Amino acid sequence: MIPEIPALLVRGIGLLLPLLGIVALCLWRAPRQREVAAVIVASGWALLTLIPLNLVALRAGWWSFHAEGAVWLGIPVDLMLAWVLLWGALPALMLRLLPVPLVTGLLVWLDVILMPLGEPVVVLGELWLVGEMLGAAFCLIPALMLAFWTRRRQLVHARMWAQAVLSFGLMVALPVCVLATAPPPRLRAAPESLSAALPFEPPGPELWVGWISWSAWSASPEALTIGLQLLALVCLPGLAAAREFAAVGNGTPLPYDPPTRLVTSGPYAYVRNPMQLTMVLVYLVLGVLYPPLLLGALVALAYGAGFASWHEGGQLRAEFGKDWDAYRSGVRAWLPRWRPWSGRARGTLYVAMDCGMCRGVGSWVAVRGPTALTFRPAAEHPEVLYRLTYENEEGVRWSGVAALARAMDHLHLGWAVTGWALSLPVLRHFVQLCGDAFGAGPRPSRKAHETDAPAVSAANI
Repeated sequence: MIPEIPALLVRGIGLLLPLLGIVALCLWRAPRQREVAAVIVASGWALLTLIPLNLVALRAGWWSFHAEGAVWLGIPVDLMLAWVLLWGALPALMLRLLPVPLVTGLLVWLDVILMPLGEPVVVLGELWLVGEMLGAAFCLIPALMLAFWTRRRQLVHARMWAQAVLSFGLMVALPVCVLATAPPPRLRAAPESLSAALPFEPPGPELWVGWISWSAWSASPEALTIGLQLLALVCLPGLAAAREFAAVGNGTPLPYDPPTRLVTSGPYAYVRNPMQLTMVLVYLVLGVLYPPLLLGALVALAYGAGFASWHEGGQLRAEFGKDWDAYRSGVRAWLPRWRPWSGRARGTLYVAMDCGMCRGVGSWVAVRGPTALTFRPAAEHPEVLYRLTYENEEGVRWSGVAALARAMDHLHLGWAVTGWALSLPVLRHFVQLCGDAFGAGPRPSRKAHETDAPAVSAANI
């Protein structure tokens, strides 16, 4: 028992120290809403990056862990949690007192001191400082910057993309990895009384888990290929909804960092809970590939329905009043509409009338009866436009392929999904290059005037 006392002390003190720091900062001043958001995103980033860092460190010999109990993939879970708090939640709260460079230097210095004190649980290799510096570069500093931008409401698009990565990583990739690396259950054989009552021969002790085997089931390469394609498809509504929050609402999916206005465009013109619906669909697809993951769909549905009901009934109604009630009565929570809601945010598509290709695109959209979309000649815009341009009521503007994708959002669900895919950064730029090569390059809608109106914000994200 004596050799185990230092190890227990190391693990206990390692978790206690960052917890005490967080509690002290919270007791000194209760965190505000934006600080809570900063703590969440910083901790999420730290967790999602510290796991691969430690796996690489174990393989490279930078350090190793010697612990028993509560160990996953060779990493003590409590020490991982302590590191997440030390490089995630704690620095996010320290930003109320110190600037980012000072917090970074202080925590790296503290970590360099504490790591050698972690023996016998943490055994350092000769090149452990290499792992320490890589951890600071890829774990600590990005977490701090995300917390800083969240507190200041800066770089909303960067925060949105980071939250999208964190959501998929923490809610999908991490649970799947945990299940994939969990040891197969070794249960006892079915009782004799149950075996006699069954009309078939039950499986042996190693496979007895009903008719779902955790250890013997595997998907074929063809099934994995189809599953990955379906997974990319069902992720589109959630990603498009997050991008809509940032572009139109100047907010993010995180409840503590919400949009500043009611968003009724994009996926929200078809369904009220596109992100929660996406998570359910993701687990349904994964459940087809690996049946035990169907439980994740039930959990996501229960959480989404409960959280959405509480959130809608309180904060949104209090903030947006009659606008929210009208939207709620016109758009279902889980079953998407085929046509967009007629009360959705309006948009204007500016088409250059002296461009045959532009007129053709405008006519193609117009004959399909778009909802809440107005067409105007590009020459009537206060500024000189160089491509097909879409502008919403707040003056946010999209041009080129992004404008076409926005216009498709006004048609029906099928074209809307196509538009959400077309607006993705890499694909959008590739299609735009192809269009320019075939004659759809930029051209002025009219001659420039000296009294052009000031530019408005753009949202080609």
